[in-house]
Amino acid sequence: MAEAFNDLTLPDHKAARYATVAQEIAAVLEGEPNRTARMATIAAMLAASFDHYFWTGFYVVDPDKDRELVVGPYQGSLGCLRIAYGRGVCGAAATTGQTQLVPDVHAFPGHIACDGRSASEVVVPVFDAQGELIAVFDVDATEPAAFDEVDAAWLETILKAAFS
Repeated sequence: MAEAFNDLTLPDHKAARYATVAQEIAAVLEGEPNRTARMATIAAMLAASFDHYFWTGFYVVDPDKDRELVVGPYQGSLGCLRIAYGRGVCGAAATTGQTQLVPDVHAFPGHIACDGRSASEVVVPVFDAQGELIAVFDVDATEPAAFDEVDAAWLETILKAAFS
């Protein structure tokens, strides 16, 4: 029975794991005002909580470049240093302000292969309390279709709680 609970391919089990991690993240972040520290903590805690997370991190809106993201705190192999709005999955999330759930990154128009092992991806736009885009949160997996609506909904919930 315990093995079945640990099977995160089942939506109820995955949701339960996200609920637990969301509470842990909220507790650790309580009282921490620094945005970089919050991002680093979220990336580290989520990467450590889900085996299918291959690359986990933030691309931050660069205030010195028009419509460009720069790599922020992350866990995983080398990430792209800069991504223009509208380019790849992260750029699409930044441009549309909507979560991008991509089961096959190789079929995504304009996908950027920062690491060729990436096969699927979920990217969530991150907004501050004033509703301004401050970053996108990017999670890659080496398996196709590794993410679903459960991942997207929980990531949106965790990030909204942390930054707005």
